[in-house]
Amino acid sequence: MRAVDIIIKKRDKLELTGDEIRYFVNGYTSGEITDYQAAAWAMAVLLNGMNDRETTDLTMAMAESGEILDLSDVTPMVVDKHSTGGVGDKTTLSVLPIVAACGLPCGKMSGRGLGFSGGTLDKLESIPGYRVNLSTAEFKDQLRRIGIVLTGQSADLAPADGKFYALRDVTGTVQSIPLIAASIMSKKIAGGANCIVLDVKVGHGAFMKNQDEARQLARAMRGIGELAGRKTLAVLSNMDQPLGFAVGNALELVEAIEILRGGGPADFREHVLRSVEEMLTISGAAPSNAAARQAALNVISNGSALEKLLQLVAAQGGDPDVIVHPERLPRASLIESVKAAQSGYISQINARVIGEAAVALGGGRARKSDQIDHAVGFIIPRKVGDKVEKGDVLFEVHANDPAKLAQARREGLSAFAFSPSPVDPLPLFFED
Repeated sequence: MRAVDIIIKKRDKLELTGDEIRYFVNGYTSGEITDYQAAAWAMAVLLNGMNDRETTDLTMAMAESGEILDLSDVTPMVVDKHSTGGVGDKTTLSVLPIVAACGLPCGKMSGRGLGFSGGTLDKLESIPGYRVNLSTAEFKDQLRRIGIVLTGQSADLAPADGKFYALRDVTGTVQSIPLIAASIMSKKIAGGANCIVLDVKVGHGAFMKNQDEARQLARAMRGIGELAGRKTLAVLSNMDQPLGFAVGNALELVEAIEILRGGGPADFREHVLRSVEEMLTISGAAPSNAAARQAALNVISNGSALEKLLQLVAAQGGDPDVIVHPERLPRASLIESVKAAQSGYISQINARVIGEAAVALGGGRARKSDQIDHAVGFIIPRKVGDKVEKGDVLFEVHANDPAKLAQARREGLSAFAFSPSPVDPLPLFFED
């Protein structure tokens, strides 16, 4: 086989065999197939798609590029949760400690930011010393000891997806349903989870722009999960406006800590509780969503959820003192409050515009080699439907460069639209 023939075949809208897919995935993982060939192939997949069988073969090839964890010698039940990515989506940082504090082990491999969508690993690396490259042995040992792991794709676990993930971010091939489904599910399968809850984002600040696309992705991932013998559930959530108030790595970590202390923005708090409900019920750890929610509220109120986050950070080499004292996390040197130039009801806060502005501030990557500025971002304490008066603060910009701050101010303002008459709040979730 030759890589160029496989690229041409997909370019010409033909179906790839399982052997061809495995050859390409293994060749790219080993370095025999180059970045530019993989980029061409990914673009062909983006433009021409894959059928269900091709997508499943791609998923399994990525999962089998490294070790597939068997965690049965550690715990009989491991539950995982994954979001397809959004703006201000720091849900994992709150959800995993809550679920683990409820007694259900959570072993999760997360990714870095993709385009305008932030990444869990980038947020965690706001914590000095936090390690995101655990080996398989470390993964299992930590899960056994404290019941929670939050790491990246190491050389042992789904290495093919690690390479494709970084490539897609900088080649305009993020918004492909087969590539998204294979990326997510290969990590879930390699990570050894028995039960998987998928949060499929829909809207301006998501890769799925409408509910039909989101349902197609949800169905694809559920099908892969079933074929792999994993119990899989998907929910559709709204990403037309940023989730919570904070957008930016350290800023989002602070907000996730607030949830574990019993505070946080109402929409983010509800999103966290819904995710916990689904994880506890799909695994059988709670008999109903109501019981699961009460369990979550209990571990938040008694402090055990926050304690579980402290254990996680310490176990992975991070400084747990920054969780107790979040003011010690990276802070921007320039903070500016941007005020409304008119009165009215907020009818739009375009999440994609905010996400792209956060990347331009330095909170994301335009190239694979870019370094993240963990301190920069936005605080947007407004939601669609809110009434504001002229002169009220719409948002804060946190920056370390005056020119980037000015650009972020302009772009942030362009994300807002206003109506003279009342506007209904946006729904948090959609029916799947």
